[in-house]
Amino acid sequence: MDEPRSDAAVPRRATLAQVAERAGVSLKTASRALGGESYVTEETRNRVLAAARELDYQRNSAASLLASGRLADSIGLIMGEFTNPFYSAIAQGIEDEIQGHGIHLAVANSRESAEQEWHVARDLADRQTKALIVVSAMTEHSAYAQLQARGIPIVFVDRPAEQLPAESVIFDNREGGRLAARHLSDSGHRRIAMIGDYNWLPTRRERLAGMAEVLDVTGDSDWRELVTADVHDAHQARKHTADLLALPDPPTAIVAGNNRIVLGVMEELSAAGRTDDVAVLSFDEFEWARVLGISVITGDAVQLGREAARLALARLADRGGTPERTVLPMHLIARGSTELTLP
Repeated sequence: MDEPRSDAAVPRRATLAQVAERAGVSLKTASRALGGESYVTEETRNRVLAAARELDYQRNSAASLLASGRLADSIGLIMGEFTNPFYSAIAQGIEDEIQGHGIHLAVANSRESAEQEWHVARDLADRQTKALIVVSAMTEHSAYAQLQARGIPIVFVDRPAEQLPAESVIFDNREGGRLAARHLSDSGHRRIAMIGDYNWLPTRRERLAGMAEVLDVTGDSDWRELVTADVHDAHQARKHTADLLALPDPPTAIVAGNNRIVLGVMEELSAAGRTDDVAVLSFDEFEWARVLGISVITGDAVQLGREAARLALARLADRGGTPERTVLPMHLIARGSTELTLP
């Protein structure tokens, strides 16, 4: 039987009291700063975070759960909505990558709310989650420095880190936009509309920028008038599709910003009897796209998850590396919905 290790052989964890002493603040102030509470001054918070990094401090609010055996090593995934198959594919990729490492996946839903995301992130951190993988609803991510200071690697997936040195795994959305515009332009379309997701989303902005690189040269000079933003569900998409069809000079092609928007587009086109004379192209592959013959611009969402998990595991093994930004390709799958070629 192995000899028990002496106390001297076991590295001692830094304590909150040590962090407070190094930062020159009270124990309560140190706890508030590390917990992200709003009534700590920025200067004090930065001093406490710096002390926590220097001491390699990790909060231990879940110690009692861990001691009771009710908490296992986990990586947390925060995503926009459980029902979207795109996010399910990302989760599958993460699970595929971590299953051989004795780590399980804890999944939480932000409902595309920055406030909910931050609440969930802190809760997962307090439960001793080893790392966080985030499809973020925040426009900037400096708050996550508080969790990094506690030794928790953060990896952003699908939407890149902003104002924070952290790993990101994203698609080449600008090239995706170029592929969409080029495919429709080559088919003779000059009235090309886009119904896009939230305006703040970097994915939406990059895709639109890619389309502009093509359409500003080859397309109708008024194509930007056919661009709609801040559409996130099928109901809104259907309404905007009806508005486009009612124009005196309606579009001959519609680009849907995601797999939820295209559902509303197709519902309205079907109701209006316009499925045969308006081309449809969607971002993101989904099962019924194959059934209905809808052309898509897509990337491998499972691989997106795998790469995010790989980076999280690598950061757990080496906390001193330089953050990476991994960009995965997008490609066109042309189907019947864009086979229409105009004279």
